[in-house]
Amino acid sequence: MESSRRKSFVRNDGLDRNRYYQDGGLYKEAAGEQQAGLRPDGRQRHKGRGTGINPEGRFEQTERQRVDDGWATVRVEERVALKTQTSVEHANSIITRNRSPDVPFNYSINPYRGCEHGCTYCFARPTHAYLNLSPGLDFETRLIAKVNAAQCLERELSSPRYVCETIAMGTNTDPYQPIERKYGITRSLLEVAARYNQPIGIVTKNALVERDLDLLAPMAKRGLVAVHVSVTTLDHRLARRMEPRASAPSRRIEAIRRLSDAGVPVGVMFAPVIPFLTDSALESVLEAAAHAGATQAGYILLRLPYEVKHLFRDWLEDRFPLKAAHVMSRVHAMRDGRDNDPGFGSRMVGRGEFAELLGKRFRIACRRFGLNLNQRVLDTSQFRRPERSGQMDLFQ
Repeated sequence: MESSRRKSFVRNDGLDRNRYYQDGGLYKEAAGEQQAGLRPDGRQRHKGRGTGINPEGRFEQTERQRVDDGWATVRVEERVALKTQTSVEHANSIITRNRSPDVPFNYSINPYRGCEHGCTYCFARPTHAYLNLSPGLDFETRLIAKVNAAQCLERELSSPRYVCETIAMGTNTDPYQPIERKYGITRSLLEVAARYNQPIGIVTKNALVERDLDLLAPMAKRGLVAVHVSVTTLDHRLARRMEPRASAPSRRIEAIRRLSDAGVPVGVMFAPVIPFLTDSALESVLEAAAHAGATQAGYILLRLPYEVKHLFRDWLEDRFPLKAAHVMSRVHAMRDGRDNDPGFGSRMVGRGEFAELLGKRFRIACRRFGLNLNQRVLDTSQFRRPERSGQMDLFQ
């Protein structure tokens, strides 16, 4: 069925310059495809970015397509790195309520919108469509920082209606993505959590989490924090293609070691599992993490909701053309014949014999490496509600 969106066509002498090159862009006649950084289909690969396309979001009324006008004026963009642009947002609230039956938390916080790590498979990409931005390159390059997040958190914790539970960070976009070095929003949230003994669970694939050991270690002693480090593969070359701005796999394993040595409870997330690309690394990742000090582990099967399926297919056919059909065939076998299965209970782990086999491998590996022997529960009994005036009770 054809799309109802109106199409606007651009000449085949370049991409949408305003969207792709906010700095005006640099253009020149290319001597060859390698020099220009071209993909096999003639489109450009963007250095340091996961996806190579910037499609309109699903709510847009128009879409752009490149066409050859026949005038032999085709030009090739110079291979330049796209600059990251960050906007500031003053949020009205920061705690998101969740009631999904297949996730182990009810509250979550996301300090940033968009993520510079550039993981093409990221299931959070479609959220950028709500901002009239593309889930493609915009998601990686046009970010939003919630600069008043800490103030919002303190205000919401002070509400008489707030019932203390563990708050998860890193469930949508990574709280330790590269722009955290500049804005420090995640650290400011941890400072508020430490002040009022609010338990926090963190998931990240960036070794920047080590910066906050001075906060995490004391919180860990009081049973108030746990960290999971996401490791998808130990193959640096593959990781560089999948997650171009995340920490290298070996660096993430080292982060697990340093967190563990500091007394912070740490686990590993083998996520996402991509058939024929990363699934074979399950045992080696869990072994490396366990030897580094991880005591917990989890996994999530590749999810391709909304625009992600088109972005992932485009990336897969560009980077792994000989494997693309095999990967999607196995995805369909584990997703009831579809690109994505949104059903509770199956969306995280899949269905069918291949999904069951993956689950068995995971459980056997956990037993073998001593993972998940005990369920970790953070302590909510120490929570101290902030005074609504902003002052703490002298006798608390």
